[in-house]
Amino acid sequence: MNCPICNSRDTKVIDSRLSGEGFSIRRRRDCYKCHYRFSTLEEIEILDLVVIKRDGRRESYNRDKLIRGLRIPLEKRPYLEEDFQKLVREIERDVQKKARSEITSRELGEVVMKRLRLFDQVAYIRYASVYRSFKDANTFQRELAVLLNKKSRQTKKSGRKTK
Repeated sequence: MNCPICNSRDTKVIDSRLSGEGFSIRRRRDCYKCHYRFSTLEEIEILDLVVIKRDGRRESYNRDKLIRGLRIPLEKRPYLEEDFQKLVREIERDVQKKARSEITSRELGEVVMKRLRLFDQVAYIRYASVYRSFKDANTFQRELAVLLNKKSRQTKKSGRKTK
């Protein structure tokens, strides 16, 4: 790892800590040349995954594209960046569990919707309205009814009262 100050490659790791529920490592480093201390973060990366688009095109999986796609429905919604990063890791973990080198954009979208529904229901509805191409208000209302019905059933199972 090069020092960000003097660009020397001669650095040492002083301390390592797990972060992100064990899916990343934060390392504290020291440069031998200029003695600057800095931190680096290592994360698991999905490699060699191909996403098959609806029109048949194939694209390499792109984490940044997933992040951009999640930020849009979450715009002006309250969430912590740490929770957002956890959401991204959970989506990627679900994709990795499939243990395949290819995934359809439809399958990926379903994984995103499953996780987004648990993360933020408003963002889920926003994402679903675009992903499922809601044609009218009735389609939107049906999806909202399904969401509210699931929430009601979960609340009854846990014994909590609804507001």
